[in-house]
Amino acid sequence: MSYDIEISKIQSSRVSTVDFSNIEFGKVLSDHMFISEYNKSEWQSSRIEPYAPIPLLPAVTVLHYAQSVFEGMKAFCNKNNEIVLFRPEKNFKRLNSSCRRLCIPEISKELFFDALDKLLTIDKQWVPKEPGMSLYIRPFIFGSDEYVGIRPSDTYKFIIFTCPVGAYYSEPVRVKIETQYTRAPQSGGTGSVKASGNYAGTLYPAKLAKEQGYDQLIWTDSNEHKFIEEAGTMNLFFVIDNVLITPKTSDSILPGITRDSIIEIAKGMGVKVEEREISVEEIIKAAKDNRLQEAFGAGTAATITQIKTIGYNNEDYNLPSVNSDNFSKKALNYLDDLKLGNIEDTKNWIYIINNS
Repeated sequence: MSYDIEISKIQSSRVSTVDFSNIEFGKVLSDHMFISEYNKSEWQSSRIEPYAPIPLLPAVTVLHYAQSVFEGMKAFCNKNNEIVLFRPEKNFKRLNSSCRRLCIPEISKELFFDALDKLLTIDKQWVPKEPGMSLYIRPFIFGSDEYVGIRPSDTYKFIIFTCPVGAYYSEPVRVKIETQYTRAPQSGGTGSVKASGNYAGTLYPAKLAKEQGYDQLIWTDSNEHKFIEEAGTMNLFFVIDNVLITPKTSDSILPGITRDSIIEIAKGMGVKVEEREISVEEIIKAAKDNRLQEAFGAGTAATITQIKTIGYNNEDYNLPSVNSDNFSKKALNYLDDLKLGNIEDTKNWIYIINNS
């Protein structure tokens, strides 16, 4: 099924004014956006129009009760000049999982992919061709009722906009293990979905960590702060004694798409993988004993980001420098080659945009 999406193009594109070699992540927005609206029974009025402000009334639901979910995706220009996405069906399924948790009406697969196909075809000149760059894609949905009261909204907006980006982190990062604040409660919280409200509460502890010289936090369990969960923008991996370990997913850990991909890549390379509880004590002891060979984060924005320092209880533990023999470097090269079309897509992870 192909949706009837009305298209209104911008009169004059801004793309020629952009210096693609010098873009701050999330600051430069593409020409167009997709919008669809839900009114009690169905998604309707689907359209693509120039990127512009959207009218919101002071009493709109999302501003008071945070009924909003989002996804993060990237588009790449491969060696055949095709616009491709990496495992977008996973994003689609996770978006709807988030919707169910927040009482938001789900999006059909046809609407999701038709919107992406049309929007990225129109704005294909915004997909960077420069090495290490991509087009970040932000689908999001929010409650739009003009009503002050705690109940699910009757109306919603589904919007997709895009922005060309470079690396989220330009170099290995310093992280601090958080032992006071909590990203998401366990047993019934919303930590396993991409709810917008999940992120607001992390800003203050992240600010404190930044003031101490750290780039990110490693979040720990909300009960005792004894077990590793995830970082603010990425899932976490550690290599100890040549074994790749990562926290098993739970209702307080987001099931990352890059995370899932890295696990599959590792198994294909013959690397032993363990998904399990990882205690802070285990990581610190391995660092002290020089058995912690690698630590890195994985996510759509970050892709694979090396961790160079882990801070815990006012002490820093520095990790070895990464080289071409490290698993994380091999995994990153595999993902880059796959997205650019340099190797065969044997896993059917690449989606080619129609008419790109």
